[in-house]
Amino acid sequence: MEESNLETVDGGHLALYSYGNARATGEQRILVVGGAFLTALIYRPFAAALSSRLGDAWAVDVYDRRGRGNSSEQPPDYCMDTEVSDVALMLEHTGARNLFGHSLGGAVVLNAVRSFIDPQETATGPVPKRLAVYDPAINLDTAIDTKWLKAFSDDVAAGRNSRALARLERGMKFSATLSRVPEPILAALLAGTSRTKTGKLARTLLPSGVGELQAALEESRPANSFAILPKNTHFMAGSKSAAYFRSTALKLHEVVPGSTYLETPKGIHGSVPAAFGTLLDDIGDYFTQSES
Repeated sequence: MEESNLETVDGGHLALYSYGNARATGEQRILVVGGAFLTALIYRPFAAALSSRLGDAWAVDVYDRRGRGNSSEQPPDYCMDTEVSDVALMLEHTGARNLFGHSLGGAVVLNAVRSFIDPQETATGPVPKRLAVYDPAINLDTAIDTKWLKAFSDDVAAGRNSRALARLERGMKFSATLSRVPEPILAALLAGTSRTKTGKLARTLLPSGVGELQAALEESRPANSFAILPKNTHFMAGSKSAAYFRSTALKLHEVVPGSTYLETPKGIHGSVPAAFGTLLDDIGDYFTQSES
């Protein structure tokens, strides 16, 4: 693994981690954009396993987005445009021609590539040869009721972390079971995770989570606005992921001509950082398939 730091156009910095062949060409590099409440370190098993699955000629790059890991904090004017600019920087620096986004990272890469293509947008960046997302967390056609975000933000600001996590679970409906648990009871259950490694990390990243969730979800976009994405875009979802993720990926597939859709059997939302074997095969098959 190689680590480097890149300066951003607004004076910040981003930590980049590269796995696999350090001399891989852009055609054989994949830039991975991670989800909310997760650092690049959490994606290490996935990045290492994927580069191994792809072969000795390949490399997988993953970076800490703003407000996490070794990257700088979110700037005062942080918004989706910040994320789009960072994706452009990473693609240009690594030369990667392949792009993969997980969860909220899926929203980031879809907005980035759409912006790179749309002549009405001010964003500029290289359009990837191949683009794939798994369980994209994006608000299409106001499918997500974001009224809970204000209370979530207030709870984070006041340090009510377990209550904030409960609002997040119920708002995003990550689990069909937990999302139906009354908020006070769910908050009490989640309080028990505060001493676990995962629980500590989630609480540490709550402040940056407020900003990124607002950037990704508060401004709903019509599904048709993504119809200009490359025709070979690959939309993926886990068969065991929340219904919202599956329906979002399928709706995007339906509006992007020539795109493909695949559900990974037994795949869950956390299958990406966990380096779930079947999902690794699905992703590897897409990025190594021959051009039609």
